[in-house]
Amino acid sequence: MKQSYFIIGTDTNVGKTYVASLLIQQFVAAGYQTVGMKPIASGCAFDAKGELINDDVQALNVASNVSAPLNLINPYHFSPAIAPHIAAELAGISMQIELIQQAYAQLTKLAEVVIVEGAGGFFVPINATQTLADVAVQLQIPIILVIGIKLGCINHALLTVDAIQARGLILAGWVANQIEPEMPMFEENLSSLTQRIAAPCLGVVCWQKNANFELAN
Repeated sequence: MKQSYFIIGTDTNVGKTYVASLLIQQFVAAGYQTVGMKPIASGCAFDAKGELINDDVQALNVASNVSAPLNLINPYHFSPAIAPHIAAELAGISMQIELIQQAYAQLTKLAEVVIVEGAGGFFVPINATQTLADVAVQLQIPIILVIGIKLGCINHALLTVDAIQARGLILAGWVANQIEPEMPMFEENLSSLTQRIAAPCLGVVCWQKNANFELAN
């Protein structure tokens, strides 16, 4: 089996890494050779091996059961915890979709399943003219949308769904993540999203003070 999913968020810090890591673990538990990929990451620091890596990439690596070079798992990585395209400009780098596509293609040769995690929202710029949406179009793999349930999430979610569908991409499903513990009318917001998004809701993550990356039952 060869299968891939692109994990996209309605915004930054909505739980993409959490959902991607659990999805990787599910495929690993089912017996598939699975690897995580985060094409673009900022806020990185040097690890014990002297490699520039961020927490999200480390979480994906821990969940995966396929080892791959960092330049394939995370082709673009930057130290400042700022918008990736600005970090790239400061580093004198112009991020190219072709390099991301090539890294992804190599990972598909190493693993049966590749789980790709985006950076920020769907329209996060990657260079002067392109966004993460253009990366999704290039990769042409089904998308799973992580919706951070907070005030304004319905608008953010529906705009993102519309943008995904306008590009002819497949929305395989969505995950609701309660990122605000005191979110009023949580169930009502969830119901509104379910009514308006044709793709299935794959899961609901209740608020957790500390994210638990262990395999969900």
